[in-house]
Amino acid sequence: MHLLRTSVEGFSALELRLADHLSEQMSIQTGHRPAPGEVKSWQRSLPVLRADLVSAGLGAVEMLIEYQLPLTSKRADVVLAGRHPKTGDPSYLVVELKQWSSAEQFEDSEHLVRVDGYGHRSVTHPSLQVAGYCDYLADFATYLADHSHSLAGAAYLHNATDHAVSDLFELTPPNGIRLFTGERRGAFVDYLREHFAPGESGADAADMLLRSKIAPSKQLLAVAAEEVQQREQFVLLDEQRDAYEHVMYAVERARRSNVKTAVVVSGGPGSGKSVIALSLMGELSRQGRTVMHATGSRSFTQTLRRVAGKRAPKVQKLFTYFNSFMTAEPNDLDCLILDEAHRIRETSVSRYTRKELRSIGRPQVHELLSAARVPVFLLDEHQVVRPGEMGTVEEIEAHAAALGLRVEHINLNDQFRCGGSELYVDWVLRLLGLAEGGPVKWDGDDGFDVSVSDSPEELEHVLAKHDSNGYTARIAAGYCWPWSDPRPDGTLVPDVQIDGWSRPWNVKGERGVGGAPPSALWASDPAGFGQVGCIYTAQGFEYDHAGVIIGPDFVWREGRWLTVREGSRDPLLMKRTQVDDAQFDRLVRNVYKVLLTRGMRSVTIYATDPATRDFLRSIVRT
Repeated sequence: MHLLRTSVEGFSALELRLADHLSEQMSIQTGHRPAPGEVKSWQRSLPVLRADLVSAGLGAVEMLIEYQLPLTSKRADVVLAGRHPKTGDPSYLVVELKQWSSAEQFEDSEHLVRVDGYGHRSVTHPSLQVAGYCDYLADFATYLADHSHSLAGAAYLHNATDHAVSDLFELTPPNGIRLFTGERRGAFVDYLREHFAPGESGADAADMLLRSKIAPSKQLLAVAAEEVQQREQFVLLDEQRDAYEHVMYAVERARRSNVKTAVVVSGGPGSGKSVIALSLMGELSRQGRTVMHATGSRSFTQTLRRVAGKRAPKVQKLFTYFNSFMTAEPNDLDCLILDEAHRIRETSVSRYTRKELRSIGRPQVHELLSAARVPVFLLDEHQVVRPGEMGTVEEIEAHAAALGLRVEHINLNDQFRCGGSELYVDWVLRLLGLAEGGPVKWDGDDGFDVSVSDSPEELEHVLAKHDSNGYTARIAAGYCWPWSDPRPDGTLVPDVQIDGWSRPWNVKGERGVGGAPPSALWASDPAGFGQVGCIYTAQGFEYDHAGVIIGPDFVWREGRWLTVREGSRDPLLMKRTQVDDAQFDRLVRNVYKVLLTRGMRSVTIYATDPATRDFLRSIVRT
């Protein structure tokens, strides 16, 4: 997907209304108007690139402007498509355009730079940024994996002189990536000629890239073992890369200067928090740093232990829980990575805590802040689904300030789950009343499909077709039915019963039952299809196609949502003495937000309440 496709020759006719056209397309595709700075960048940078292409004699090259990378909402400024002058094969060049007039290395980090006008915020080196785009494109567009082609990238700082950005040339760029300034315009024009044949149309090459099948993403759990034990598997983009580099730099700074830093990384579902976590685990482990990974989710931790430690059982010890640090020595670790930190509890004390530890009474967040020189909190505040969970940016920053710690906050504001569809995630937030504006109609998005089923049988049929075609598909539901232990004969009880249709919940424990996988593997084991996932099992995972059953705890009445405590069977939420009405309402909405954003490609929704089903039908175009 892209905001504009044109040949270099055709660009001239569009130039006067370029900003209006791109703004209109962005509004249609994402639901957002561009920021003034983005409009200014289009107006000033794109004509410069077009003029250089004309100077190179490359008027027939195709320009894909604001090209959306597959299954993300990240956009490369321009992807150029044409024919290679030597091989005649399709040739592609990713160009990142920067209006920077000056930039300098951030402190003594090669990978981070500080730019005038950005305040104290540092960003990833532009050569690394465009290298990430190239790597990501090569990983996800199957045409590029299956056919001969040339793919390269360049960062073009057309307003800068060499002297004004001299620090940026200290970094040796990755293979095939070049950095140019306005002072090196002649070299940039020559570089364009190296990649594209004059007079050769780029239309076919652009068609092939845009028609390319998008390969399934490298899902988190499938590569965890390779990531932690052997080599980096994930490509990090923009804010993801910023967060990764900030943590790596903070760990190095702590070693050299004894400076302790807490890093908070916040973002919505699928924005790459766990990808960052595993990338950090892999690199810090390879560097010999003391690093551990902790979550508040038994399913998530157990799955990571099994997969990442499949061939090396000692690796399993790197993955633990938030309540494992009650007696940890301060700063014993170089880095502690706290995934799904929105699940941090008020205290680590539980009924299983030894008597001598019960009197310590520290907040759990204090224990985690104390345990490492660089504690890293990765969280989504809209995924707080249990009473007693308090992992918010505000809470963590307040506790860190009380301990006199430096805090850095990075916001991952782009979506990698839900097909990279910002439009869908915004739609869900408005639908559930978690964002202002109220529910709106779903008019469709090329990157993500939404549908409503009239029955649980229809819902299961849709998901079963996806499953039989080799995609991962799961049905999850609000916690609105009892959850029985397995029968004596080892079979699961079909507790989720709706009008004659029934299915069991996923297995509760760590052992498989009757062919169904253990709880921790429900989302990743093919045998997980056939059981209904609970919020406490589905949270933290992703699959290609999601089915969601909205139960009687959440119904639409007279133009608004009502949360119905009597419709819930969640023992943590049922008692008013433990969870008041306002808390119950917020937690139920968060539960459905989590369930509705597990899918990478589609979601199919079924509501047990007829009036709610009619309302959903009225706002989802079929």
